[in-house]
Amino acid sequence: MKHDFTSHDLHLPELTLRGMLLGALITVIFTASNVYLGLKVGLTFSSSIPAAIISMAILRFFKDSNVLENNMVQTQASAAGTLSAIIFILPGLLMLGYWNGFPFWQTFLLCACGGSLGVLFTIPLRRAMVVNSDLPYPEGRAAAEILKVGSHNGEQGPQSSSGMTDIVSGGFVAGLISLCANGFKVLGDSMSFWIPVGSKGITQIPLGFSTALLGAGYLIGIASGIAILVGVLIAWAGFVPYFTNMFAPDGGATAKFAMAVWKSKVRFIGAGAIGIAAIWTLITLIKPIIEGMKISVKSMNSSSTERELHRMDTDMSTKSVLGVFILILIGLVFTFWDFVSVVPISAGLMWTLVVVGIVVALLIGFFVAAACGYMAGLIGTSASPISGIGILATIISSLVVYFIAAENNLFATQEGVQFATAMAIFMTSVVIAIASISNDNLQDLKTGQLVGATPWRQQIALLLGSVAGAIAIAPVLNLLYQAYGFTGALPRAEMDPNAALSAPQATLMTTIAQGIFNSSMDWDYILIGVGVGVVAIIVNLILKSTTATLTLPPLAVGMGIYLPPTLEVPLIIGSFISYFVGRYLVARAKMRAGELADYDVEQSNRRGVLFASGLIVGESLIGVIIAVIIVLSVTTGGGEAPLELVGPEFESTAQWLGLLAFIFAGLYLVRRVVTHKFNKEEALAMKAEQEQ
Repeated sequence: MKHDFTSHDLHLPELTLRGMLLGALITVIFTASNVYLGLKVGLTFSSSIPAAIISMAILRFFKDSNVLENNMVQTQASAAGTLSAIIFILPGLLMLGYWNGFPFWQTFLLCACGGSLGVLFTIPLRRAMVVNSDLPYPEGRAAAEILKVGSHNGEQGPQSSSGMTDIVSGGFVAGLISLCANGFKVLGDSMSFWIPVGSKGITQIPLGFSTALLGAGYLIGIASGIAILVGVLIAWAGFVPYFTNMFAPDGGATAKFAMAVWKSKVRFIGAGAIGIAAIWTLITLIKPIIEGMKISVKSMNSSSTERELHRMDTDMSTKSVLGVFILILIGLVFTFWDFVSVVPISAGLMWTLVVVGIVVALLIGFFVAAACGYMAGLIGTSASPISGIGILATIISSLVVYFIAAENNLFATQEGVQFATAMAIFMTSVVIAIASISNDNLQDLKTGQLVGATPWRQQIALLLGSVAGAIAIAPVLNLLYQAYGFTGALPRAEMDPNAALSAPQATLMTTIAQGIFNSSMDWDYILIGVGVGVVAIIVNLILKSTTATLTLPPLAVGMGIYLPPTLEVPLIIGSFISYFVGRYLVARAKMRAGELADYDVEQSNRRGVLFASGLIVGESLIGVIIAVIIVLSVTTGGGEAPLELVGPEFESTAQWLGLLAFIFAGLYLVRRVVTHKFNKEEALAMKAEQEQ
């Protein structure tokens, strides 16, 4: 639903001092929580929506607060949920033995510069991917609905009152399920049915019970849902059974063996498919990106009066962008030089590595900014495979450094190999920082578009968020490293390696880099993935040319292969619920007919969007609360599951209870949409709003 906020909100304050301070505080707290969870289990939570809720709760005490100010706070704080993805690669420097801690200035500048580049690189993408695109941006839409409904300065009436009820209902359902699953552990968060295939093979029928992903699936649309399903089938009905039959021991494959095969082989196929699909997506976007850049540059250089008049379609000025970019380059030169200067190599080679490292990081960075922004728009920030992009960036960075190292005889010593590997990881860290922020920034800009925000002010807010989040990362990483250590990197010899934080993505990417420099990297699976991606692209082109509505986004197919299947199943189910409920509503409206029949459908669809948004809100908020409780418990000497009420023997029962809770959430979502009573007053209000 589109709204015209320009005249109503022209003079409302957006980027305020209190909002910036609140956003910075939330960013630091959420970053610390995210870093711990990411290192422990390899997952982070999206902080955008929880930040919006907290912002509304606090700023409500100020009479002059408004929806645009709240939007700026959540824009700034969203950096915490994304910039913390740097942990997917940076601990690799300790695993290599190149670092023995996280030096503050190097880590801070790397994260701040990379994050800020992620903001700048998405400025020319905004018009092509947000304004002139039909990408769903599920979390961006959800955040916008929450901000509009929750703002006490917003218009009151039947739409706002019923909207708040829908969001609160969805939030309560998802929050309760999440608390019982991730806190009390009395509900399972997933289950799998393992099925023998062939003589020795095995595969699974996976089920995931995330209500937030169910809500996101409801918002992404059927095309993305089908494409993800195709990817899941390629992985788990094709490659996993094939490889487990081929490589399983004589006794046959086990579930543990099948998961190892998926992680070591099939995920690389998914990464290859994502890579080629991302390149193709960027090619298809070149024309609209160039056109958007021309319009953006024109608006950047317009007068201050024109910029304020067209504030909802105005990016940062050219002068500001160049100024920030120069500061970023200075920061990158300093941190890259500081990184290489400790190695006894010639000054010429040092400067070669600094310049090449920065140039490669910038070039790959712009590519991944476009790819990650598109993926976030397609299926949402939480499910976007940043680590998959990280694998591709690690490979490219490693190959570049490999040729430079070979030319300069760095492989003559083990120390030279270690340094070259570390240099590749350091370069990739900048790319990951760019990818993580761009993955989120376009989502924020979509929220801003829907609530009537000013893009250039949002871009400044996210720059501030990147800097605030970067301040927190090094101290938190050092604290966790000294307390637990990482797999393969313990600060003290007497520490228990079984208690170390697993840092799964960092371990994987470090292994890939080492494989390239040790010439042990198996390229076959990446190349198979490229082939799968090419086929997906061709199929999508055929569908587009022969049908008006059916598409198969190749990036979503790659993500279906790469992502854990228990994360994808709720997305798929949510998209199918949305499709069939929508068809039912349209059929019901045709039976009723009448002047306002279309608005009856729109009312019901809006209710579904709001309830699905509530599902995302509830699980996100509880995720933040549980993360804080865990961090406080661990740092004070408590356990890692302080809320757990049951033991391991309850796991099987918890899984079935989790399945029942998930089914209840899905059925309740359907019921709230299809049993929506027609509200004539609300329909007339919708009609009047659209006619304005």
